[in-house]
Amino acid sequence: MEFKIAETKQEVNGEIVNTLGDGSIVLKINQKDYRVQLVKSSTDEVEFLLENSFHYSKKIRAISSETSIVLDGLPVTIRKHFKFADLIQSTSASAVSTENNNLTSQIPGRVVNILVNLGSSVKLGDSIVILESMKMQVAVKSHKEGTIRDILVKKGTTVSRYDAIAIIE
Repeated sequence: MEFKIAETKQEVNGEIVNTLGDGSIVLKINQKDYRVQLVKSSTDEVEFLLENSFHYSKKIRAISSETSIVLDGLPVTIRKHFKFADLIQSTSASAVSTENNNLTSQIPGRVVNILVNLGSSVKLGDSIVILESMKMQVAVKSHKEGTIRDILVKKGTTVSRYDAIAIIE
């Protein structure tokens, strides 16, 4: 998983490599392995040993893809999936397939709202459906002007990337 430490603007790539039998885990952070042993854990607080050095972390707040903690007395903000906005920008309405008048999803997600009805007139860039992905809400926008001929999803359903959402003629 990639994440960014906001205060340093440093990008970090981390993953859990192995779980050891003694309650320790091996983390790989920026291609280097670290042994972490959990000392105490609760919902908002964690005490751990990292390479035999004691550390204390307390979660201050967690919203969307951002978590604020105090680590050894210093505030730190961690942003997970920071490239998500870039993905959305690069797959905006202008990049969505127009084949067969199908409006397709640019990301996988769960349908949380349908903003149009059958027969509605839409313009290029109008929001049609709201998807939730990675705790973020993203609008699927019309790729052309036209009329909504069919809505192919229902609220609460899950769609994959490139799934047809609606037909606009």
